[in-house]
Amino acid sequence: MEADPSAQIAHRPDTGTGTSWWRTAVIYQVYPRSFADASGDGIGDLPGITAHLDHLVELGVDAVWLSPFYRSPQADAGYDVADYRDVDPLFGTLADADALIARAHELGLRVMVDLVPNHTSDEHEWFQAALAAAPGSPERARYHFRDGRGEHGELPPNNWRSIFGGPAWTRTTAPDGTPGQWYLHLFDSKQPDLDWDNPQVREEFEDVLRFWLDRGVDGFRVDVAHGMVKEPGLPDWDGHVAMIDGTDDGDDVDAVDGSGNHGPMFDQEGVHEIYRAWRKVLDSYDGDRAMVTEAWVEPLSRLARYVRPDEAHQSFNFAFLAAGWDGPALRRVITASYAANDAVGAPTTWVLSNHDVVRHASRLGLDDPTHRPNGIGHGDEQPDAALGLQRARAATLMMLGLPGSAYLYQGEELGLPEHTALDDDIREDPAFFRTGGGERGRDGCRVPLPWSGDAPGLGFSPTGATWLPQPAGWAELALDRQRGREGSTYELYRAALRLRRAERLGSGGLQWLAEPAGEHVLAYRNGDVVVVANLGDVDVPLPADAEVLLASGSDVGAVLAPGTTVWLRAS
Repeated sequence: MEADPSAQIAHRPDTGTGTSWWRTAVIYQVYPRSFADASGDGIGDLPGITAHLDHLVELGVDAVWLSPFYRSPQADAGYDVADYRDVDPLFGTLADADALIARAHELGLRVMVDLVPNHTSDEHEWFQAALAAAPGSPERARYHFRDGRGEHGELPPNNWRSIFGGPAWTRTTAPDGTPGQWYLHLFDSKQPDLDWDNPQVREEFEDVLRFWLDRGVDGFRVDVAHGMVKEPGLPDWDGHVAMIDGTDDGDDVDAVDGSGNHGPMFDQEGVHEIYRAWRKVLDSYDGDRAMVTEAWVEPLSRLARYVRPDEAHQSFNFAFLAAGWDGPALRRVITASYAANDAVGAPTTWVLSNHDVVRHASRLGLDDPTHRPNGIGHGDEQPDAALGLQRARAATLMMLGLPGSAYLYQGEELGLPEHTALDDDIREDPAFFRTGGGERGRDGCRVPLPWSGDAPGLGFSPTGATWLPQPAGWAELALDRQRGREGSTYELYRAALRLRRAERLGSGGLQWLAEPAGEHVLAYRNGDVVVVANLGDVDVPLPADAEVLLASGSDVGAVLAPGTTVWLRAS
């Protein structure tokens, strides 16, 4: 295959990696309540994670990111934090957290923890003090409390809507029983937004960073990283989706693609002051501590501002995730991602699944494989499981060949699909309830993992208990059924991660290759490896003398079948 004469080199090899592990790392997301349960109560915990860290070493990842395990009433699965310096008894103790970090480091794994700075739980001591205090008090100034509109303050202060559905404001009740002020919550009513214009809020979170850095964590994933600062005055918003800066410069590789949050509550200039301050805190510690932002921001040039040299180290590339199974869209996003991130000296951070989206093994099996429903349930279109898994394996192999860093979500190495048949009466996601069931929510991607095909609860818990039921058919996807089995998804992931490290693909470069089969085939060169992904519906010829290093499907020879990715030795 020849270099595409119409395309410049999209990304040059990273010569500045040095000891910066995060520039090329493959990081594995653990969702604690669903990874492994040591206590037997059916909910995953920190000792369960520690007992299975050898799985991550065997898989070949570099680091683990832990979703929240802090003290919380669990109104939003721990993203409603009541105490940022303690472990919820559901998951264990601070001693268990220390043991997990120590064991991970013994095994050569870095540990990143979730930080939730946009909002607290309504049971956090700060919010409880705010409810007990008077309007205009210092306690209320840590949050967004406002008088209502209307003759008697009966209307919310503005027209903002919650990400989970319904209004973004809830009215309080005064001690005498009369209606009081309103407070802002971009998510559930039990997740009041903090006011980041308040110096106490900024000081508190810098102290929280130090608390966990002192305990040895290697970095943080920042939740709702683009949402902490709101536009002054909290103006009404008509909900129109437009360019973040209100303009369109005509450069279609950087256009809005629907992967961003918009409005006066997101991507305000003030968030960058926060990250500059946090970067100084991280840089004051040895060990190359890192920070990745969950910023649903577009266009890509806007997202790159979060990873400038004095801000965060990584930012999830949700435009890549949102492109789905679409060759032209993926090529456009990949090219634009490197252009935007290279301009600020940052790696591009690839991701296909996480705890907030339908698993890509199911998403890519829908009639429209670029569609991103918020959950799938009874009565909804059901994915083609075989097609979805075939495409998921191909998409993953295409992603892991790209230079930069990559994140894997627990269970994708087993090819786990979404649980698309959960009964609505056992769902827990607040988005399901706040939309009156209009959105199924995220429970389907959070089902406990299958470790052993013959054990009760598929080995998730010693008692067989699981906080959500596992789908029929998951026994065949259990780790013990796939380990050592040629062609299994688990062994494909292991082989890909082993080759990625051996070929130094994370620090490599990318040049697009000409492909006569058309726009639905992605072909690129990274060092001595050529990656070809067939997203079309016809066979694609391969070079006769090509050495196949790895393929997402079987029987790769003279042609590459639809829905398959192959890694070749470049000639």
